[in-house]
Amino acid sequence: MITKRIIPCLDVKDGRVVKGVNFKSLSDVNDPVELASFYSDNGADELVFYDITASSEGRQLFTDILQKVASTVFIPLTVGGGINTVADFDRVLKSGADKVSVNSGAIKNPELISEAARLYGSQCVVISADVKRVDGVFRVFSKGGREQTELEAIEWIKRCVGMGAGEVVLNSIDTDGVKKGFDIEMLDAVCNAVNVPVIASGGAGSVNDFIDLFKRVPRVDAGLAASVFHFGEIAIPDLKKELKKNDIKVRI
Repeated sequence: MITKRIIPCLDVKDGRVVKGVNFKSLSDVNDPVELASFYSDNGADELVFYDITASSEGRQLFTDILQKVASTVFIPLTVGGGINTVADFDRVLKSGADKVSVNSGAIKNPELISEAARLYGSQCVVISADVKRVDGVFRVFSKGGREQTELEAIEWIKRCVGMGAGEVVLNSIDTDGVKKGFDIEMLDAVCNAVNVPVIASGGAGSVNDFIDLFKRVPRVDAGLAASVFHFGEIAIPDLKKELKKNDIKVRI
């Protein structure tokens, strides 16, 4: 069995880590550099850093904060927000990111995925899909979940992987911040559609939610969460001990 990864997510707005519910009602959490350092030292396998308003505000990602975060962590770092060109990929990778997550930029210009994969390798290109059910259909949203597109999520994700994306972060807007468990149905559909690593995001509220995720969707490679880690509701070392007890392979 492949080792499952546990990934905290830093949603950064105006230089601070924030968290909301269903992508709305954002509240201040902490300093991103302090929080990143804490997670790096306390068992996180990777870290995701999103500049969550870069796309909607039409600006570039805050590389000064990113550079500070990258200099404090010793685990893989995925970065996203306002990634619209291969020049953005280059700038973010040179600022210390290991992988670059793209969402709205790829929706506007799907060729960005293939260009970036050709230049930097598929392992550097992560497609982040913000997905919500609309009239029973999985629809992709852009600009941090603010704008609905006409894209059906499973076909869109398959297309992105076909163009060179080496990893998928599936953000369920329906379960985001609700803390009632990951979106098993949506994750299962994506895992059955692609053959690259899939990271589950949205809905973690307890240790049992992670156990349920990995047991029910064994092809999922990682569980990503924010508030349960930020507010100390789940300690990553304790989570990993429980996962191991349940025969789920993790790095201790």
